[in-house]
Amino acid sequence: MRKMLAAAVSRVLPRVAPKPASRMLGAAGTFADNATFDIKPCELYRLEEGPPATAVLTREEGLKYYKRMQMIRRMELKADQLYKQKFIRGFCHLCDGQEACCVGLEAGINPTDHVITSYRAHGLCYTRGISVRSILTELTGRRGGCAKGKGGSMHMYGKYFYGGNGIVGSQTPIGTGIALACKYKGSDEISLTLYGDGAANQGQVAEAFNMASLWKLPCVFICENNLYGMGTATDRAAASTEYYKRGHFIPGLKVDGMDVLCVREATKFAADHCRSGKGPIVMELQTYRYHGHSMSDPGVSYRTREEVQAVRSKSDPIMLLKDRMLAGKLASADELKDIDAEVRKEIEDAAQFATTDQEPPLEEIAHHIYKDNPPFEVRGANPWIKFKSVS
Repeated sequence: MRKMLAAAVSRVLPRVAPKPASRMLGAAGTFADNATFDIKPCELYRLEEGPPATAVLTREEGLKYYKRMQMIRRMELKADQLYKQKFIRGFCHLCDGQEACCVGLEAGINPTDHVITSYRAHGLCYTRGISVRSILTELTGRRGGCAKGKGGSMHMYGKYFYGGNGIVGSQTPIGTGIALACKYKGSDEISLTLYGDGAANQGQVAEAFNMASLWKLPCVFICENNLYGMGTATDRAAASTEYYKRGHFIPGLKVDGMDVLCVREATKFAADHCRSGKGPIVMELQTYRYHGHSMSDPGVSYRTREEVQAVRSKSDPIMLLKDRMLAGKLASADELKDIDAEVRKEIEDAAQFATTDQEPPLEEIAHHIYKDNPPFEVRGANPWIKFKSVS
């Protein structure tokens, strides 16, 4: 099993070197406006052609992606610290290491497309437009959180973002329903429905595949394969670890989930596939999480520290983007250091607010059940306790 696991990790590790960039000098004459890079080709299933094997990265895009990935990384590390200080309690699943998935997916879709994911949701919350302050404040259970302090780590929501879902695999049929709504309304919008490799064995995932294919729904099913379902390696839990082929009658892509450009180009391809009326598609993002499954999992009982360090040193998504930007003359090392400092300050300011904001009062416990609804009464834990719900 160790040999099989080592082979799986090695598939995450290889990097494709950037080819000489085609570039124009910017207005200031200092940086290139854009550069072209080779990216790892996707493995295809039931597709005659796939995403391109090269990607153009503009200076503006590179700086945006870099800052977003650094923000997610620092936010998750701060959440780790706040959890250990007992400002955050309960379940808390961190996504550091998987930043390229969050940022690349958002870069490949429209702001009005729809996203739903599992409980490892903080990074996608941020890329969907929810501020770091409201995310950290939600984690500490305060009024300024994106779910008013009532949702916590697993239940955060925003416009066109449907959580954060605590039940393993439960979001896949909901995401399929969102895709049905998109088709019914003729909106040309799509649904990105994310789940992990552990959830891929759920029966409801297969049911969602069947309905989405039968009705040709605009749904991109995205399996974030970080090689472990809780503490179990994929090859110990799944008879087939080729998750991009799990749709059987649905086309699929296997994507380098540690490369933001690979994820972006694959997402654009998948989005175009769905918008063209061809029905759903499955994307497997091969990625890796640095933390354990949750904060209660040290993450080293089922994998070695050396394995984690090998991925950090050879395949870190932020490091890869940084190296490309420097090699392509899209930014300077000092400029990226300034972004790092800016990110650290924003994270510290957000954490300060998250630990000092007021907790929601008991009388608001039933508020915000619906987005737009007249006030109504909600029964408490027994018949004689009543709460008022206000949208």
